[in-house]
Amino acid sequence: MRLSWRSHVERGSISLFVLVPCLLSGCSGGRVDASAGAPPPTVVERENGASTFHVDNAQRFGVVTAVSRRSARTLSVTGVVTPDVSRAVPVVSLASGRVVDLRVRLGDQVRRGQLLLRVQSADATSALADHRKAEADDSLAQTQLERARDLYERGAIAKKELEAAENAEAKAAVDVQNTTERLRVLGVKPDDSVKAGSIVDVVAPVSGVITEQNVTPAAGVKTLDNSPNLLTIADLSRVWILCDVNENDLAAVGVGDAADVRAAAFPDSVLTGRVSNIGAVLDQTLRTAKVRVELPNPGLLRVGMFVTATFHGQQMQTRVAVPAAAILHLHDHDWVYLVAGVDTFERREVVTGAMLPGNLQEVVAGLTSGARVVANALELQTTVEQ
Repeated sequence: MRLSWRSHVERGSISLFVLVPCLLSGCSGGRVDASAGAPPPTVVERENGASTFHVDNAQRFGVVTAVSRRSARTLSVTGVVTPDVSRAVPVVSLASGRVVDLRVRLGDQVRRGQLLLRVQSADATSALADHRKAEADDSLAQTQLERARDLYERGAIAKKELEAAENAEAKAAVDVQNTTERLRVLGVKPDDSVKAGSIVDVVAPVSGVITEQNVTPAAGVKTLDNSPNLLTIADLSRVWILCDVNENDLAAVGVGDAADVRAAAFPDSVLTGRVSNIGAVLDQTLRTAKVRVELPNPGLLRVGMFVTATFHGQQMQTRVAVPAAAILHLHDHDWVYLVAGVDTFERREVVTGAMLPGNLQEVVAGLTSGARVVANALELQTTVEQ
């Protein structure tokens, strides 16, 4: 009896184990296929290494043909705005003394002939005194000459005495001219010398912006040999763009080439200039050369502003172009999926260039004209990674 009971228990256990999987899998009502009606999955197989893929159902990925475009060689670098050295004029005073009136400050816009500052100078006082003495001597010499001529006509004096009077008057006239010129150089007008006294007016030699100031009210003004410029006025209607071009890229830049300049502050404004100079000496640390671009300034550019300059070479070259979506940016590199055969694609690294009109991307190296590539590289890459 014990054996019979154990036998019944074992039969019941076996029946239970058979029934539970059947219930879980839905044996009672028929089998349901979860993938019924879904498209078959795309099967990707790697061939000949990790860069070639065999894709089942490859017609779902559109293919485009790389085209060739003829354009000028371009190069984009960064630069900084600086004043044109030939348009930066120092403001100096040839008379030493003390500033008694300062009319302008750093950054002000000034016009040519505008009064900038006034200097009280002992040099002006000395020059004014010499001028007055010279005028007095000249007046006396003219009077003596007239008297000598009258006496000579009457026969009262010899001719040599008349010649001596003429010589004295000529020397006195030269002294007047010299002192007048000295006053003019110091900034004192001889006509206003009586009321001006020892005050020297310093005016703007050119129109522009004050880019340097080394003087303050009541400051001392020394002679030229031991003092900096009082002010510096720069005409910013034309400016320089100084760019650092890598040694390996110098072949892409030539004197006379056009350059498009874009400032970070005004990204929608493009200014056009010309390369006027390429530095003959390289920076020994950075291995770069200074390239100077000259261009008119409509008032947007400020001294010290950072810009991006794009150089357009004069020689034309042929480059390959594909739609921008055909370029895959992965791990700081650019790739395309090249058609390598029936349902087979090869992932190839390329070097890209500038963006072109029509949402095209220039390919500098790695691809030839006529090559067939996948139109949407990201879509195929996503399928490959699944």
